Amino acid sequence: MTPNTPRFPFQDAALPVAQRAADLLSRLSLEDKAGVMFHDILPFAAGTGPAHELIGKRRLNHFNILGAALNARDLADWHNSLQEIALATGPGIPITLSTDPRHAYTDNPGTAAFAGPFSQWPEALGFAAVGDPGAVEEFADIARQEYLAVGIRSALHPQVDVFTEPRWSRGGMTFGESAEMAATLVGAYVRGFQTEAFGPASVSTMTKHFPGGGPQLNGEDPHFSYGREQVYPGGNFEYHLLPFRAAIAAGSRQMMPYYGMPVGTAHEEVGFAFNKGILTDLLRTELGFQGVVCTDWGILTDGEILGRVFPARAWGVEHLTPEERMLKALDAGVDQFGGEHCVELMVAAVRAGRLSEERLDTSVRKILAEKFLLGLFENPFVDAAAADSAVGTPWFKAAGRAMQRRSYTLLKNQETDGVPLLPLRSVQPINVYSEGISAEDLGPEFCVVATAEQADVAILRLRTPFEIRGTGFLESFFHCGNLAFAPQEVERLTAICRTVPTIIDINLERPAVIPELAEHAAALLANYGSDADALVDVLTGRAMPEGKLPFDLPRSMAAVEASREDVPFDTENPVFRYGHGLSLTNTDRTTALATTSGATR
Repeated sequence: MTPNTPRFPFQDAALPVAQRAADLLSRLSLEDKAGVMFHDILPFAAGTGPAHELIGKRRLNHFNILGAALNARDLADWHNSLQEIALATGPGIPITLSTDPRHAYTDNPGTAAFAGPFSQWPEALGFAAVGDPGAVEEFADIARQEYLAVGIRSALHPQVDVFTEPRWSRGGMTFGESAEMAATLVGAYVRGFQTEAFGPASVSTMTKHFPGGGPQLNGEDPHFSYGREQVYPGGNFEYHLLPFRAAIAAGSRQMMPYYGMPVGTAHEEVGFAFNKGILTDLLRTELGFQGVVCTDWGILTDGEILGRVFPARAWGVEHLTPEERMLKALDAGVDQFGGEHCVELMVAAVRAGRLSEERLDTSVRKILAEKFLLGLFENPFVDAAAADSAVGTPWFKAAGRAMQRRSYTLLKNQETDGVPLLPLRSVQPINVYSEGISAEDLGPEFCVVATAEQADVAILRLRTPFEIRGTGFLESFFHCGNLAFAPQEVERLTAICRTVPTIIDINLERPAVIPELAEHAAALLANYGSDADALVDVLTGRAMPEGKLPFDLPRSMAAVEASREDVPFDTENPVFRYGHGLSLTNTDRTTALATTSGATR
């Protein structure tokens, strides 16, 4: 045997992946197989301490990063350290590192991480506002390159739920209220991450949340017990499948069922991960999905997030033991358990004859094949020294900032003597009263004054209102419930509008109820995650907003409460309808405020 000859067939990259996976599978112990079937959380801030237990003793080799790094080098070094532990353990199966979205503005330990060193883009709603598959693919390709540089090989996204319930806290990370738009964009998303030929240059996509998490009862989220029910009062179950059909057609490698349980349908009223009719009959048989099904995080056991106990999201099967839940999910068609590391339950079930080892083999074979296709056995490490120069490059960041500007949606632009307020024109600094944006952010074109009475114009940056449920730490990150500003705040804001021409820029993470603001503001803009300098560029005409609303903006909370959770465009007489968006025509660019574009500041 020459020094370069692989000792075992699974190490031979020249062999077919199916043969390599079968050979490695034959060499794994029961404990090794169980470890492959769990995809746990690993906090970056904790270093490699927890990894020694999870990898060395529990044999796990899939981890979702919790938290963010200040720079790419630290994240890449951490990844390489994990690989060293894994390669020195048992059969030496390399780690697959995964992440929730981390290229936008959401910072929620349960759903997404702030961009940090990565390029920063609008949320998925912003891409839906522009509706350009090419822009989606450009983003996904850039994100893929940045993920590869630090060792992330599995994207726990795209999120293609259809945003039909305006109160739902997760809607801001979807492609909006139109299933057709989501279906149009998801293929570009998958191609950008996975590349045309899935392989060593790819990042695997885990499309979520099957069969569509949008129709939440009263918009509550199933991370919490009061949000466990998904309802279909309009009989619109099939509509929510459209983006998933498109994702499967595009070749998405993995699928995540949501926590929720369907109520009032022909399906069993248990969480989707426990639901054989959903995962086997619908997803596998009817839709033909052959990839990996990974549950959402923490459906078997109570867990701990940042030091706080978080109950299992075992909706509809709360009465079952953790082992019984596991067996039901495996029978339903699950391949891997997210956010869990209870391998002892699986091992004990096999040894007691309640679960066959052959059932494990079915899932482990698919999961190993994914690792082989990604080239992890040949190249488990990344070039950490090159990470900082490969992540957040000037070009990548400029592309993200350009998309922030494109996605801006101009909802109103009042005219005076036939001249619209925007773009702002002046050869002198404009006296501005501002809220939510600093004098430094506004720049030298503006002179910030203390009151609206002293101003030529007011600029107000607002966020969509929300409520916080309960008292739990994690709940505080989920913006849900009421979408309307409090009456006293409406009066305060409209008083400013009556005093001076007022420009309102609102971050639409959900469809805000703003009829009074729309009436009284001189100009109304919507963003889906943007820096302050993007707003300034739009206000001054240096950037042209292209966005169209990705959902209706309802007229009242009464209209929202009367609408059906599963039906799009179902609120009565909305203030602005889906697809509304004005053009910003700059007919006098010589007198527009002049400075360097924010895309290159």
